[in-house]
Amino acid sequence: MLKPFRSVLTLFALAAALSGCGTVNEKLTTGMGDYVPQWAGGLPADAPPRPGTPQYDAYMKERERKRLLPAADREKEEQAQKGATGSTWGGAVR
Repeated sequence: MLKPFRSVLTLFALAAALSGCGTVNEKLTTGMGDYVPQWAGGLPADAPPRPGTPQYDAYMKERERKRLLPAADREKEEQAQKGATGSTWGGAVR
């Protein structure tokens, strides 16, 4: 009688420990992605800011402003930004 009870208790303890790890990892990953370098699988350099930050509010306002621009003005602005940053890439896609 004692051996089956011990086995069930052990399985229950392992299941509880495993489910606890899942919730801990979920909470850790929300902030850890900001600290992992891009080469190791972190956020890319052009990722938008996190919601709830002042940078996010400014990002959303700029995005809304661009959305409301007429298409011709939006293309001119994009061309001006590309010319200013010098992002002319002549490499072939392989």
